[in-house]
This record gives sequence, structure tokens and C-alpha cells, in this order.
Amino acid sequence: MFAKTILEAIGNTPLVKLNLPTEATVLAKLEYLNPGGSMKDRSALYMIEQAEKKGLLKPGGTIIDASSGNHGIALAMIGASKGYKVIITVSKKCSKEKYQTLRAYGAEVVVCPSTDFIEHPDSYHSQALALLKATPNSFMPNQYFNIENANGHYALLGPEIWRQTNGTVTHFFAGTGTGGTVSGAGRYLKDQNPAVKVYGIDAATSFHATGGNPQPYKIEGIGIDFDSDVIDYTTITELVNVGDPEALAMLKTLAHEHGLLVGPSSGAVAAGLIQKLPTLKKDDVVVIIFGDSGRAYLSKNFYSQEEDDIQISPRITDIKERTV
Repeated sequence: MFAKTILEAIGNTPLVKLNLPTEATVLAKLEYLNPGGSMKDRSALYMIEQAEKKGLLKPGGTIIDASSGNHGIALAMIGASKGYKVIITVSKKCSKEKYQTLRAYGAEVVVCPSTDFIEHPDSYHSQALALLKATPNSFMPNQYFNIENANGHYALLGPEIWRQTNGTVTHFFAGTGTGGTVSGAGRYLKDQNPAVKVYGIDAATSFHATGGNPQPYKIEGIGIDFDSDVIDYTTITELVNVGDPEALAMLKTLAHEHGLLVGPSSGAVAAGLIQKLPTLKKDDVVVIIFGDSGRAYLSKNFYSQEEDDIQISPRITDIKERTV
């Protein structure tokens, strides 16, 4: 059995048990093993297919959207597979690796200044809207405000988690940016069992966390920085705020002690879980989302203190004594 296109390979990512100081079973959903490298493959494909069904995206058209990177990469992969031109606007804080990946898929990338508010005319979202208006036969999935974002995770991610845990999942932790993942998958799990607890991980200095007074943060992929119908607060049991220091420190722990090289949003999710670890019980089954890989952030030196310049190591035969 084989996938007829790369798009058929989206999903069915593994759950891996984490050895943490708790009697509960904690399972990491490795969404970075999707073909485009993140959980955004699911929602992006769902939004594109819905647009095709509704006639909003026609053959030969152009897909335009704003992205912190992963959603845009998913769209670029989908566009390459389906024959659409793709234009992605990104914030200046987007990692170099994400930018290069977008270009590698053939997408046009527009880098915009970092702004505190999404409504700012220079923001990457505002620039995407301007491009949409100026480009004939174009479609914008508009992940930040399109409810199909959450519906995609309801249709794809939620059922997969339920099936993989044989319906035993009791807690669900996911990063909260657009809110699509935590709202869509969380709503599906709660529809199966209303007792499931859903935790959304927010950046500690986001618009929502600060009551409308956001401050810059390094974590990419999470942070509730605007009001949107995509995020369903009635589904979320609790929002857990995580700052840069604990999220970035967790990246090293996961890589060095668990062999999991994940991105900053996954570090934040793991740090949020650690806050709630004392509340977990023996029979609890916890699923946490690791949304993308650390390989997309290596240039930011989150994982070590080494400089970018690589030094030639001494020959092993020239080292008289080596401690391991």
C-alpha cells in the first residue's frame, strides 16, 4: 500500500510515551513527522479542499496567506502538489530555516516587519490581505479567522488521537496561536468524553495573557494576539501561560534527555504540562502536541550555547585522555 500523492501521507503520526516524574501516562503526539514538517499540514489541506469544493479556489489560482512559517510551508507543499502558485507573508521573526523551506517549495515569500497588533497595516496579515486584493484568481485560507482551521483538526487530528489511545485519553495539551488545534481536536475529544480536560498553552506576554498589552516573545507558533472565532474558549478547560525562559529551557531537556528535537511551541507545551504535573493521577492518559521540529530553528541557537562558526575538532588519535 502506498500514498498516491504526498498529501495522502498527511496524518497517522506516532504517539510516544514520555518518562516524566508522574504516575500518569504522558504521550507526545509527534506532529513534526507529517510530510510538511508540522501539524499545520492537516488544517491547511482541509481548508484548501473545502475551498475547492466551494469553488473559492479554482485551477490555476494563487494561494495567499500570512503565516509564522509552518502553515505557509504546508500551503507551499500543497500548492506544489496541486499546481497552485503560493505567496506567503511572514513576520521578520520567522526563522531562517522556515523562510528557506518556503522558497525551496517554490513559494514567493514576503517578509514583513514585526508588529504588536495584527491589524497594523504593516503586519504580515494586513500585507496578505493587500496581496489578495491585488491578485486575480487568488484565495486566502486566512488561518487566523477561518473556522475551517479548527474544523480540520476536529475532522483529522481529534479522531486520530481518540483511536490511538483506544478512547482512554483524559487530558489534552496543545499550543494556542490561531486556536485551531486546541479548539478542533479538543472539541472532538470532549464530544467523545465530556470529562476530557483541554489545556491551551499561551505565551505569557501575548495579547490575551497581558489583557491587551502584548510584549515581544521569542516563541513561534503560539500566542493569542487577537480575537478570533477560530478559538473556542468553551472547549478549553484552562489556558496555561508559559514564558520564553521555561519554554526554551525545555527544548534542551527534551533533546538532551529524551531524544526529541522539537520546536519552541512544543517546548512551551511541555513546560505547560510540567506546571500541571502535580494534578495528574495514576490512571490519567495525557496527550501533548509536539507541533514541529527543532530543525526549523537551529540558526536561533536555542539548543546550545555554541557559536555558528564550526571549529574543526582535534583528531581522536591526538587526544591522550577523553572523558565521556
